[in-house]
Amino acid sequence: MKTDIEIARSVRMKPIADIARQMGIDPEDLEMYGKYKAKVPLKYIDRRRKNDSRLILVTAISPTPAGEGKTTVSIGLSQALNRIGKRSCVVLREPSLGPVFGIKGGATGGGFSQVLPMEEINLHFTGDFAAIEKAHNLLAALIDNNLQSKTRSLGLDPRTIAWKRVMDMNDRAVRDMVIGLGGMTGGVPRETGFDITAASEVMAILCLASGPADLKRRLGNIFVGFTYDKKPIYARDLHAEGAMAALLKDAIKPNLVQTIEGTPALIHGGPFANIAQGTNTVLATEMSLSLTDYTVTEAGFGCDLGAEKFLDIKCRAAGLAPNAVVLVATVRALKYHGGQPLAELKTPNVEALERGIENLQKHIENVGLFNLTPVVAINRFVTDSDEELQFIKDYCTMRGVACAVANVWGEGGAGTEELARLVVEATESGRTDFRPLYPLDESVEKKVETVARGIYGADGVEYTPKAKQALKRIADLGLTGLAVCIAKTQKSLSDNPALLGRPRGFTITVRDIEIAAGAGFLVPITGEIMRMPGLPEVPAAEAIDIDDEGNISGLF
Repeated sequence: MKTDIEIARSVRMKPIADIARQMGIDPEDLEMYGKYKAKVPLKYIDRRRKNDSRLILVTAISPTPAGEGKTTVSIGLSQALNRIGKRSCVVLREPSLGPVFGIKGGATGGGFSQVLPMEEINLHFTGDFAAIEKAHNLLAALIDNNLQSKTRSLGLDPRTIAWKRVMDMNDRAVRDMVIGLGGMTGGVPRETGFDITAASEVMAILCLASGPADLKRRLGNIFVGFTYDKKPIYARDLHAEGAMAALLKDAIKPNLVQTIEGTPALIHGGPFANIAQGTNTVLATEMSLSLTDYTVTEAGFGCDLGAEKFLDIKCRAAGLAPNAVVLVATVRALKYHGGQPLAELKTPNVEALERGIENLQKHIENVGLFNLTPVVAINRFVTDSDEELQFIKDYCTMRGVACAVANVWGEGGAGTEELARLVVEATESGRTDFRPLYPLDESVEKKVETVARGIYGADGVEYTPKAKQALKRIADLGLTGLAVCIAKTQKSLSDNPALLGRPRGFTITVRDIEIAAGAGFLVPITGEIMRMPGLPEVPAAEAIDIDDEGNISGLF
């Protein structure tokens, strides 16, 4: 059996100009990054077409080490829609180097449902992450420069500065540090640290901005900290937004690539869903809606994270509404939720599946909370038994939920046509009437409780003293009307990663709340979630290599 990278290399890619023509883009307008990837100017966004095209959100059950394949299903579904005569584009996030070199691997799909060129997309791609990193760290440098200024100091209290630096790598050693050492020329000593670039508010802003002017406005709204006399300071007070936006001049443009079958793919932005909003840029989504009839996009991790944030944050900010929701599940993952050990998941076990399917049921209910009905996609593995697959299909049928088995890895679009037809039927039924989960004018506590009780199934929410202080600070700043982007483990519906399946009888603990005023949301931090991951005991980086001809191996 070929590996993903071997399959990718066996495909003869089309020139990116040909992919552009498929979407109605003049190749002369492309900003080329080699032969197979390009940036597309924002003039191809026509918001008048927003309601004429169909938006399909792909989400999933709670992730497990067994894998769910949400990105792979998104790619396979878009390929299948084109195979059955629908003009479709898949819109995805860019991979972060942290997971690529860590434990999760790349984010370009797999098998015969991949986006290409996979090595370049998984590594530096078109440099968007580097630009975001530089813009973020420019603001950090301006803050520290102002701290030691004798003539232009804003009087910032270093103890209140909320802005860390970022880097696109998993590195636990830099989570917390003291900077400014070295005497008078080394700056003002203070505590700070690093987050991963995917958790940067600049990343969130890029993904929610409606254009260059909105980007600059949002950058200016970034909350920095307080002066000694309790006056709030924003990035605009440091005159940072212009230079930051200049660094993002190219990064704001969506990136055009292709799938293994030559289906157009826009890949743009890359926030994590457990610590940020977990969706690609509004601009890439709107561009696809402007140029095709079916836009397939994914939201990170499970429905409790990526989908909730896609619907409550992105759709609300951009005036979008999904026409269909695909909920991805695997036999393996559901058995894991039912208590079957990871090493035994290849062994058929309907009893474990019956216990674990409660996780699927909860996510079906979660989609319903937004007045939407999902289509369940069973991402097939070769070890799945017919009995196990039929059990899931019967379970969905009994609950009035459409369900299809999709062989996206082994057959690509051809193995996903049944799912594509169910999705088309769902989009044409007119049964959706999307509504966000909560109004923005509710209190922060009420918004968090609505998500915790409704989406997670919690009995309630508790706040640490630090989180209560943050609530008061948010109220004093007049920011209670922002959305909430809850940072929570992806491994469980609760904030305890050990609680699998459908946990009951738990409370969510909010230990702090960060302000992302530029992005337009607050970040309640729950459990032990961190914004700078660490590498595993055996990092994926140890298996990645390059030969004398420039061929990369070990990526997955």
